[in-house]
Amino acid sequence: MYIIFLSIATFEGGNIMEYILSGIAEAFVLLLKGDEEVYSAVSATLRASTAAIIISLVIGLPLGFLLGYFDFPGRRFFRSVFDALLALPTVLVGLWVYAFISNRGPLGGMNLLFTLKGVIVGEVVLALPIVIALSAQSIEELDLSVRDTLLTLGASGKRLLFDILWEARYGMLMAAITAYGRVISEVGAASMLGGNIKWRTRTITTAMAFETNKGQFAMGIALGMILLLIAFIVNSTLSYAKRRRQTR
Repeated sequence: MYIIFLSIATFEGGNIMEYILSGIAEAFVLLLKGDEEVYSAVSATLRASTAAIIISLVIGLPLGFLLGYFDFPGRRFFRSVFDALLALPTVLVGLWVYAFISNRGPLGGMNLLFTLKGVIVGEVVLALPIVIALSAQSIEELDLSVRDTLLTLGASGKRLLFDILWEARYGMLMAAITAYGRVISEVGAASMLGGNIKWRTRTITTAMAFETNKGQFAMGIALGMILLLIAFIVNSTLSYAKRRRQTR
């Protein structure tokens, strides 16, 4: 009986491995021939995530500087809030942003729902707490003598701001990369706000979920390989930033 069971398990395992290897081979074909559907999802992902990160950095870095540099009433409270928002569920973000940009919401007239702009709004909400919290932490960890040295050299106002940001550049880079890794791999908000519309708002993650549910395993693997490559680049850059920060 045990031998029969082992034989069946081995046979099924062989079929599974054959199925996986076949899917990987078909995925390479899709990538090498430049399948339009695959690269459309990649393009939408890169456009949305890049725009979201740029907006998040423009807003988040100054706020992180204020939170990390100045001491004011309620500072600890705001610091705790942004730290807590680091683990904000993507589906919850999608739900709240959906409520604001839907036809019944206060921003319904902007026609953001089921567009790539709507996806960008959701990803900004996801990335902004990361940028603010991590950039504030990098400012807090600066040697206090740095500020005194800059003041002695005559830095003030905008010059002081940019000089301190430069000193904390590797921490800022870590904040940006961590936020980018967060938004590029999320699926909940992108699906709810973009609607997973083919050729328009379908991202890598939403396409992977949709195509795999349809039985298009090769398409899912092809998109997964691209996402894995992007994640590898992001993580390698993050590791570099950490090493540079530690050796300063």
